[in-house]
Formats: sequence, structure tokens, C-alpha cells
Amino acid sequence: MTTILPLTVGALETNAYILADEARGDAVVIDPGWDGERIARVLRGRGWRLTAIWLTHAHFDHLGGIAALLRAFSPPPPVALHPEDCWLWKERGGAPLFGLEIDDPGPAPDIGLSHGDALEVGSIVCEVRHTPGHTPGHVAFYCPEAHALFSGDLIFRGSVGRTDLPGGDWDALVESIRSEVFTLPDETRIFPGHGPPTTVGEEKRHNPFVR
Repeated sequence: MTTILPLTVGALETNAYILADEARGDAVVIDPGWDGERIARVLRGRGWRLTAIWLTHAHFDHLGGIAALLRAFSPPPPVALHPEDCWLWKERGGAPLFGLEIDDPGPAPDIGLSHGDALEVGSIVCEVRHTPGHTPGHVAFYCPEAHALFSGDLIFRGSVGRTDLPGGDWDALVESIRSEVFTLPDETRIFPGHGPPTTVGEEKRHNPFVR
């Protein structure tokens, strides 16, 4: 059985997600933006093995909990990020721009994501969709069997990600939504980086930023 467990973490109320194959006991964490120790406790409490950390992008509020998660498990799980966001990873997610400090997530991610990659957690298969605009290396994770898209900061309920930070591109963001989100079945659930979930059909009909 596929389980999606959302956890709201950090001062910016980032949605971190645990995606688990309960039958096999395998799980990944998507965007552990803060509270790595808390996420680790949840995983242990459920008896799940953490097999990887997947990042939609490398802003600090999506990777700030990585260092604690890596410390909590031996061997530490691999971290997956699109190469075009590695510059942001090296800048600690841009935290210093906001006068913030986060634990060093490490020298480099372990896995470089590419558009079309198939990622597995247990028997669950997710497709990597490169969705630049919020950042150059932003991706979304589409899990067809679960009818779920983890959209990071690409699209939210009734809104979209900001493009005024370094590497942002409004035209690219809109094109990413049209080509990589709105082409999915309307019933696909969107699990965003902030705020409540929505569906592809709902956003196609009502999102005022993309027509």
C-alpha cells in the first residue's frame, strides 16, 4: 500500500512528505525543509527504512533538515537533486541571503536527477519531471499509481511559485506548469511545497496565474 504522510516543518511551513511502500517498509522523504530529527522519529515510529531523500529544488526551506536526517541513519541515505540546482545547494539554499543559518547538508548530492528518470521506493515508481522556473533545476515527482504529483514550489492551490529569486524565470515557470502539470489527468492530486493539496483539474479551471 502506498502511503503519503505530509509533515509541516520550519518557520516557512514547508510541506515535507514521506512516501512509503508500507508492504515493504521502504520510504523516501521529499523536501525535508527542517526538523530532521522529528522526521527521523516519525520514520522509526512507523518502522520504515529510509532509502533516499528526494529534493524538488535546493532552496533552504526544502533542504534544511537534511543534515539531521543524514546523522540519524547509518548508512546515511542518498540525496537526489537536479544538477542545475547544485549551485544553490552549495550556497546552503540561499539561507544567508535572508540572514539565516542552516546545518551544512554536505559537499554535494549523491544522485543527479534528469527529466524522465524513474525513481523507486519499494514497488512504487515515480517519474522525474524537470520543471524550471522557480529555480533552474526544479523538478516535480509524478507517481501514476498513486495519482499524485509532488510539485515543490512550482504550483500551489490557486497560486504559483515566486520567480523573483536568483535563477527564477516567469516564462519558464508557466511553461513548466502547462507542459508538465496540466497534461496530467485531472484527478491527479497535487502535493505542493506549501499550503494545502489540490488537483490538476482544480488548478486548470481556477488558478488565476496560468491560463
